[in-house]
Amino acid sequence: MLLLKLLFSLLILFAILVYVVNITLVAKVKPQNANTAAPYQQGRFRNHAPSTPRSLLDAVRLWIRFFTEKKVDTKPDIKIPVRPLRQQHLTSLSDSTIHIVKLGHSSVLLKVYGEYWLLDPVFSERASPFQFIGPQRFHTPPLSLAELPKLDKVLISHNHYDHLDKASIRLLAGKTERFFVPIGVDGDLEKWGVPTSKIKTFDWWQEEQTSQGMVAFTPCQHFSGRGIGDSNSTLWGSWVIKTPQHSLYFSGDSGYFAGFKQIGETYGPFDLTMIETGAYDKDWATIHMKPEESVQAHIDLKGKVMMPIHNGTFDLAFHTWHDPFDRVVAAAKQQDVDLTTPEFGQIFSINDPAKLQMWWTATINNKGEMSDNPT
Repeated sequence: MLLLKLLFSLLILFAILVYVVNITLVAKVKPQNANTAAPYQQGRFRNHAPSTPRSLLDAVRLWIRFFTEKKVDTKPDIKIPVRPLRQQHLTSLSDSTIHIVKLGHSSVLLKVYGEYWLLDPVFSERASPFQFIGPQRFHTPPLSLAELPKLDKVLISHNHYDHLDKASIRLLAGKTERFFVPIGVDGDLEKWGVPTSKIKTFDWWQEEQTSQGMVAFTPCQHFSGRGIGDSNSTLWGSWVIKTPQHSLYFSGDSGYFAGFKQIGETYGPFDLTMIETGAYDKDWATIHMKPEESVQAHIDLKGKVMMPIHNGTFDLAFHTWHDPFDRVVAAAKQQDVDLTTPEFGQIFSINDPAKLQMWWTATINNKGEMSDNPT
């Protein structure tokens, strides 16, 4: 009897602990206007494509799979090549075009005619609510947050931990002029110290004129959530960046859907598409694309050059860490698509995209030596 009471007490304490921790994790969402372009019902956003909600049994099966299925080659056995960046590398770039740097996973730095824009910045060691557990980086970022120059804009696609990093946002709050975020994400940014005056929230298809052209927040097929019980309480999406000379597309996370064609018809063609290519699996096939679907999305968008993102930094699925690169190269060749696969930290311009580089195929004797030349 005493043992049962002890176990019951421990369960109660554990439940209280989970509840308290979850309060700190769940998205802080303000009351929303139900009149949105994105489907919104009973406090939750939806995708346009109908989907079958995952049951509790499905969730349990997936967790069992995570803990029991043997992973093979999901983390690199080579040193990921990273080109170290310094602020002077960036300030020395011309202000007459757009420069692009893939920093890691889906984090991309742009220099847009002299302005610095940062997409989905994640600089923490782990894509996780806790820095002692969760997916750990394969490589360090090419430059630190301290080395970043003053930013004109930070664009966020959705609030998952591998795209919205609390520690990064807190450090960027003082050096960023504007934060462009999906509906609902503003609550967390304010909680983390970003002044309300700096935050602009976006609905699907909402546009904003900028000093360099226009930004639009466009649909994708995904979901949101940072804790237990806040699933889909904030919006998710992709970004279109258009200037008088050039046009870029940033997919965020998405399953393949008809919306890519609509975005291409509305805003294309694009000089560069940055398309999610990684962390796919049969158990979540509708919210993450296989590499072959990523290439088709690029075609639907009327893209000229495609840069695969959402890869090479975190172990978030069951496929090998290099499978996204291997398959996207094969699919791009088959579809006659121009692909750019820069090393992390490598600078290239929209006028002169980096060439296809098979850096992930480095052998044991060539461990991807780091270079001091970022271009």
